[in-house]
Amino acid sequence: MILEFLKSVILGIVEGITEWLPVSSTGHLILVNEFLNLNVSSDEAANEAFIKMFDVVIQLGAIMAVVIIFWKKLFPFGRENNPHPWKKEGFGAYVKADIMQMWFKVVVACLPAAVIGLLVDDWVDKHFYNPWVVAIALITFGVAFILVENWNKNRKPKVSSIAELTYQAALIIGGFQLIAALFPGTSRSGATIVGALLIGISRTVAAEFTFYLAVPVMFGASLLKIVKYVVNDGGTFSLAETGILLVGMVVAFAVSIFVIKFLMDYIKKHDFKVFGWYRIVLGALVLLYFGIKAAIA
Repeated sequence: MILEFLKSVILGIVEGITEWLPVSSTGHLILVNEFLNLNVSSDEAANEAFIKMFDVVIQLGAIMAVVIIFWKKLFPFGRENNPHPWKKEGFGAYVKADIMQMWFKVVVACLPAAVIGLLVDDWVDKHFYNPWVVAIALITFGVAFILVENWNKNRKPKVSSIAELTYQAALIIGGFQLIAALFPGTSRSGATIVGALLIGISRTVAAEFTFYLAVPVMFGASLLKIVKYVVNDGGTFSLAETGILLVGMVVAFAVSIFVIKFLMDYIKKHDFKVFGWYRIVLGALVLLYFGIKAAIA
């Protein structure tokens, strides 16, 4: 069982790095699981159910890093440091209007994935959660990053702050997030950033809004997976399973702290094309590996 905890540490590192860089955490976890598969149960079906749940719920560790780093920009209550109170007196004086408006935009951006994504979640898991779809999505959005950055090279952003983001823009970004929900390997952050760049939003704002958007999306997705694991798959969360999951989440949290700060500094001076090329190479490797594996079998 000690080996399984070590695997959880490695998977937590992979999640912490790839969740925030637009390179698809799903694509990486599929590859890593191929060589480093968790083995928490002798029952093959139960083990597979745990792995599918683990791959999603481990994201809670990553999302807590966003909450910690951006706490002052995310928490909408408090009278101190509140230059934009909702009202001058009463409870409204403790509400930060600018942050509340940001959360309203996050809710709008979540609507497409929340409504449509929930309806097709099981179908997507059954038909699209496989190496072939992941590889194609990796390559497709890798090419998209390069094309969008070339097109965007000499253009001045129309939106340079979260406050300037309109509800219409938020809804468009949410539409791109839906693509990631439907096609594993797209990368939620990758899809939303591409969508944001296409409508004239700066790289910094695109990345930051993507982080904020991840908070309700990942909490919701994790809750859904836990419920399905317990209700549909009969998962019971043994002491060992709980420990393995918690270790993965803690490691993902610690690694995410460094990765988020790195990305925010990186995009101030560089574009996203390097991630596009990386996705293309990774997608090609996934196709090659699983193609050879299928041919041998």
